[in-house]
Amino acid sequence: MREPKLKYRCLVLDHDDTVMDSTRLIHHPAFLAFLRETRPGTSISLADYFRVNFHPGFLEYCEHDLGLTPAELDRELQVWKGYVASHVPKAFPGIGALMAEQLRRGGQIAVVSHSLRENILRDYRENGLPEPAMVFGWDLPRAQRKPSPFALDRIMAAMDLGPEELLVVDDLKPGYDMARQRGVPFAAAGWAYDVPEIRGFMRQNSPLYFDSVGGLYKFLFQ
Repeated sequence: MREPKLKYRCLVLDHDDTVMDSTRLIHHPAFLAFLRETRPGTSISLADYFRVNFHPGFLEYCEHDLGLTPAELDRELQVWKGYVASHVPKAFPGIGALMAEQLRRGGQIAVVSHSLRENILRDYRENGLPEPAMVFGWDLPRAQRKPSPFALDRIMAAMDLGPEELLVVDDLKPGYDMARQRGVPFAAAGWAYDVPEIRGFMRQNSPLYFDSVGGLYKFLFQ
């Protein structure tokens, strides 16, 4: 039986809270450990941590709200790297089957994330997920990181694809902003958190919004 045509030749996936359940168990605790060291008495709830990553963005929050110095930003990165190196997140249930079906039908998978490339690839290996064709992470110069469309331009050029042949799947606004700059379809991943204003924005501004990995799977393949 002939397989139906793929809706999107390449799925451009975010990493944290889209593929991996990582902010709740890894990134937020790592940042709290850094704050205890450098800003005793300062804390941030998990919901507010999601909010600042949504807007204005984590780096902007650190620089403008907390007033971290360049040296403190370097220390934050080191604390985060150390925590991430010793903690491997779990992939959301169903995401492996979604990737496998995309590849089985002849499609591609790329990753655009604010995590480090080496950690993204490790997380995929440790969770038994297929290695992405292309990975763009925090290792990039700041001007090339999401929401910059740099990664989308590279993916489209390397795979000879038009904007309509990609689907960006992301849980937060930087992914939405990146996709919008290049006219790439966008799907909001709403399965990692329950923050009303984030859910509200993503529902209102995303033509595609999914509460579950299963919902995205059905949309793509059924």
